[in-house]
Amino acid sequence: MRRCSPRWAPGAAALTTGGSASDTGDGRAALQAAGSDASAGDGAASASASASGSASAKPTGPCGRPASAAPAVRVTDVNVGTSVTGYGREGDTDPLPMAIAATPSGGSWLAWLGTNGKVYLGRLDCDDHLAGSPTSFDGIDLQDVQADANGGVVLLTRKGDCHTGPLCGGSSSPCNTMWMVRFDNNGQKVWERQVTNLTSGLGGYDNGARFVWWYQHHGRLASDGSNYAAYFGVAITVQNGSCVDIHEGDRMQVVNAGGGLVSGHRDSFEVGCSHSWGTRIAWDPRTSHFAMVCATDNNCRIAQPHPYRTVATGACDGTLFGGDLVLARTSGYWSAWSQGGQARLEHFGNGASDSTVRTGAASAHPHLVTYGAGRMLLAWESGSSMSAQVYDSGTGKTVGAKFTIGVKDHNYQAFKSYADGSAAYPAAGANGTSVRIARVMPLA
Repeated sequence: MRRCSPRWAPGAAALTTGGSASDTGDGRAALQAAGSDASAGDGAASASASASGSASAKPTGPCGRPASAAPAVRVTDVNVGTSVTGYGREGDTDPLPMAIAATPSGGSWLAWLGTNGKVYLGRLDCDDHLAGSPTSFDGIDLQDVQADANGGVVLLTRKGDCHTGPLCGGSSSPCNTMWMVRFDNNGQKVWERQVTNLTSGLGGYDNGARFVWWYQHHGRLASDGSNYAAYFGVAITVQNGSCVDIHEGDRMQVVNAGGGLVSGHRDSFEVGCSHSWGTRIAWDPRTSHFAMVCATDNNCRIAQPHPYRTVATGACDGTLFGGDLVLARTSGYWSAWSQGGQARLEHFGNGASDSTVRTGAASAHPHLVTYGAGRMLLAWESGSSMSAQVYDSGTGKTVGAKFTIGVKDHNYQAFKSYADGSAAYPAAGANGTSVRIARVMPLA
């Protein structure tokens, strides 16, 4: 078997709360101002940020989170009551431990990968405390979670069948499937839909299969308000004489509100970038399209898929990484990516970048998220914590000073933006049954 391996990289206000809250719904706990910065550590929930001007903080949104003149960070340790998969090597073929989604009411859905073949889902209130009892779904790997007024969707992988092939060479490997699972506001399953294409008659080692193999397969979700789209790495089976080769690329599928695949959706495709990693997707209401970017060793670049359009030219030296994708203030998009351990921001519309920001952040895996109106937040690993910087999403210029987020980074987990202008990140907790939520509070 020809393993066409992708050239990815291997890989001053402080607010702290505990995670043993009772079921309080979207309760609004009072935020306490801290007298000094707290340094981050692996053993205690802690947070740090730049000076926040907390005297002028004003409540915002349905959760009443205070908005200040500079970012303030609140870290909450949430005891989820079940074992959570650890970070491990943080490689791009390794399981993702956790993901978070913003709800319209200002709370969150937290998803985490258990150690027992289950993906768990719990609702968090306005103070990032667990509200009610978690539910679970069968799943061997978690990818993403997104929410809406009626619940949301979690993207996960499950076991599948390979069949016999035969392979043109190499050894066997599990052949898995990718699923969207729709849940209601109680966290209960409404429907589920496979977005790979294995069936009882089509195994991973049969010609034409699109499945999850050992290759990079991380994925993300986006919604247009009705349909959900999944964009993820996929294995591609191709007949080669009397045997089959397995290649790697990416795939985008759209599922409607009833759980049916939207056949022929103008933005979906069987295979886009190849080889592909760092698959990122966003819904753009200004163009009524799902926008996507990938990192690919096809000409070693950050690209838009289907058809290929180069966003930024890179190099296949093992350090090319595609980070997150956000909408720019007026038109186009910003993508965070890294080459040689240096993070960049790239502004583009339909094709080549028209503006590059060399951020100065020494990072192999930068994170980017929308942070209130006209702003975005870049974050990256810095020792046992994360560093962060706010940028103008129109000009790409910095806003304020760099600050610290006191949780441990993971190469492939994502921040999520909230309608009140805050942003949240799920991270390793104080022990094996907890998750830390780092929330960057809104800017005034």
